[in-house]
Amino acid sequence: MFRKMGPGVVVAAAFIGPGTVTVCTFAGVQFGYTLLWAMLLSIVATVVLQQMAARLGIVTQKGLAHVIKEEIGVEWIKILVLGLILSAIVIGNAAYEGGNIGGASLGLVAIFGQEYLSFYPFAIGLVAFLLLFFGNYKLLEKVFVTLVVIMSLSFILTAIITKPDILAILQGLFTPKVPEGSILTIIALVGTTVVPYNLFLHTSLVSEKWKSTANLKDAERDTVLSIVLGGMVSMAVMVTATAIPSKEINNIMDMAQGLEPLYGNSARYFMGIGLFAAGTTSAITAPLAAAYVANSCFGWNTTMKDIRFKLVWMVIILVGVLFMSIGIKPLEIIKFAQVTNGMLLPIIAVFLLWVVNRKTVMLQYRNTLIENILGIIIILLSVILGVKSILTVFELF
Repeated sequence: MFRKMGPGVVVAAAFIGPGTVTVCTFAGVQFGYTLLWAMLLSIVATVVLQQMAARLGIVTQKGLAHVIKEEIGVEWIKILVLGLILSAIVIGNAAYEGGNIGGASLGLVAIFGQEYLSFYPFAIGLVAFLLLFFGNYKLLEKVFVTLVVIMSLSFILTAIITKPDILAILQGLFTPKVPEGSILTIIALVGTTVVPYNLFLHTSLVSEKWKSTANLKDAERDTVLSIVLGGMVSMAVMVTATAIPSKEINNIMDMAQGLEPLYGNSARYFMGIGLFAAGTTSAITAPLAAAYVANSCFGWNTTMKDIRFKLVWMVIILVGVLFMSIGIKPLEIIKFAQVTNGMLLPIIAVFLLWVVNRKTVMLQYRNTLIENILGIIIILLSVILGVKSILTVFELF
């Protein structure tokens, strides 16, 4: 089973970054188990969309942006959509990379202390650089599977240590409630799980691993298992945060320190290891996704060894390390990335649903009626969330 897993694990690793861990921490601290249903909804939506993306990648053996270029006939619409994709994912991932590296650095602080704090971002940037420079897809896949297993065990064990209320967890999962002041947290929980760049990453990765439609079942199993596991990690963080006595939590390290008096050093170390793994995986997947998107948008049709492919991810890692090292918080760029991602998700979801129903593209592997109904519901939700996230960025909501 593990030999047949890979692309889905990378997608799970990509959406569980420091941003997701932080949002889940705030959700648990402020609302307890009440918003677990929002994470469950996010997981279902992610599985539906990522399965479509994986099927598209295997059947066409092309990246999502490449298929968009081929299928959109009107030139100005094509340029507009590709421009939005490039700016949202390449520029956006460069802005987020500093946060990924910073999150992994915080994990190292929890494990080893602050003595080498200034060195940690360079070390994590170097690890990401070496893995992408010398690695091939098979090596990266093994690294991600290992890191995701470590991350999952770390966060789930931390949640178990806090001895959560199982009945309250089940109520939070299956009884949707929207407490006062929780709407922005719900948007953030969905937004950090259903990530537009993962749709592009997934279509490219499945075509690296599988070359035949005979592997569609393997891809489906890989997607479902990996994303459900990723969702369990996010839920474990929410459950853990609920156990913190202090509600004055500003970041993940406050959560680790809040757990220490009650649960001992083990909670801090588990949290630190989990956060390091979450930050490191996202610090590798963000540049990799940007490189795949640039590759598809510009029609390079290259491999991971091509210098143009390498230059894209090199620039993004370098920007991330620089932002962290000199203390720059690129808030304006991150706001821009949030706006473009808010616009991009419904557009890409609509296109994905359209293209996986086209016989000329998918042959006999088109969507079923149930998949289409679920897809339409997810698109409607993504439009609402996209509009609200854009309004939030401009402080209009």
